Amino acid sequence: MDSSTGTHGKILSPRLVLPPGYGARRGLNWSVVGFMYTSFYMCRYNLSIANKAISDEFGFTKENMGDILAAQFYAYAIGQVVNGLITDRLGGKNALLIGAAGTILSNLLFGFASFWGMLWLFILLRGIDGYSQSFGAPGFIKLNASWFSQTERGTFAGVFGFMINLGRVAINQLGPALLGGFVFLGMWQIPPQHWRMLFFVPAGIATVVALALWLFAKDTPEECGFHHVYKGEADHDDKDVHGRMGEVFKVIVTNKFVWIMASAYACTGAVRQTVDQWFPRYLQEAHHINLDSALFLVVGFLIPFVASAGSFISGIVSDKLFAGRRAPVAAGIYCLEIVVILVASQLHGPVPIAIAFVTIAFTVNSTHSLLGPAAAMDIGGRKGAAFASGCINSFQYLGAGVAMQLLGRLLERTGYTYFFYFMIPWAILGAVLMFSMAKQRDLRKPSGH
Repeated sequence: MDSSTGTHGKILSPRLVLPPGYGARRGLNWSVVGFMYTSFYMCRYNLSIANKAISDEFGFTKENMGDILAAQFYAYAIGQVVNGLITDRLGGKNALLIGAAGTILSNLLFGFASFWGMLWLFILLRGIDGYSQSFGAPGFIKLNASWFSQTERGTFAGVFGFMINLGRVAINQLGPALLGGFVFLGMWQIPPQHWRMLFFVPAGIATVVALALWLFAKDTPEECGFHHVYKGEADHDDKDVHGRMGEVFKVIVTNKFVWIMASAYACTGAVRQTVDQWFPRYLQEAHHINLDSALFLVVGFLIPFVASAGSFISGIVSDKLFAGRRAPVAAGIYCLEIVVILVASQLHGPVPIAIAFVTIAFTVNSTHSLLGPAAAMDIGGRKGAAFASGCINSFQYLGAGVAMQLLGRLLERTGYTYFFYFMIPWAILGAVLMFSMAKQRDLRKPSGH
């Protein structure tokens, strides 16, 4: 039903209502897709918890650990472009299932690799995991581009950020519990586990969620009997959501705003992964905070929590106050991030530093959700959302890979003296790039008018 006078469904605009049952079916679809992506993040951020334990056991330097992290990010970046284009043809559900199979297997093998302790094997397996996980974001975005209106996508991007951060909360709480031992359901005492369990357990969780995805998720509303839900929106009126690769490739790569967004996203990736991948080890080594301490558990919860809050707030602001324009909101957030990092660089003591990590996480994840899922859906529409996401998101992980290698070498030579200063140039460049396109209203028309 698309009449403004309809009596059924939820009114989204004067000309659009949701048909009865659509909200519930979309909720089911979104839930299994969202939890699939949550489990991906449990399989990705486990390495940040295991970082120091792996380094201590095998004598790996921070430079070595930076290279392991970089392997995942470089492979992820390559896979984002390749798999984004493939996903626009395969469909989001199939892409997510392929990615799930790959990350489950590579995490299991990474755990078993602990019996050999060879650096090259850890690098190889983390690279395979990165490539496998690169099916996740394009699949997630491709699928949901069909289920959400353009005026909902900024808010949806906040929800997307929430599912990411739910996975991070889960592993930040589960990881220390596995390493330190815990009581399960108040009855069974689980003794301290080897760090390899940080890879086995998330892989098991991802297996269960992948089965639910296979059973319940659908690529489009039409597959569930809902037709013309968003009639009148250009990218929803085309019934064929499986775009031709050549057509999609040409439309996306010739849009200059894709590459401006992508370059800014590289800056976001560098700052985001500096915090996410190194804050556990920073607290352990610079301030002697154990992973099972109250402070670490609080920080491990608050970093993803405020990241979700930032994603929600920035998405809603861009939808409601800026009519779907992402760049001016992102530009302002980058400026706030610069100030926060400068303040953080002058702080001392574990509690102020912990607060600094939490605050930086708020700012960097606000731009993360805007430039990735929201802008990709705006530019690519239903046909090209996955490839647009792949192009933009690949730069985030290229930036992260470069940052991890540079930071690993910096930490090995100077300790944590310049840890926060390392993030400042990235934030400045991101702000400049977003200000350059802050007045642009339609990202699908790169003429600037």
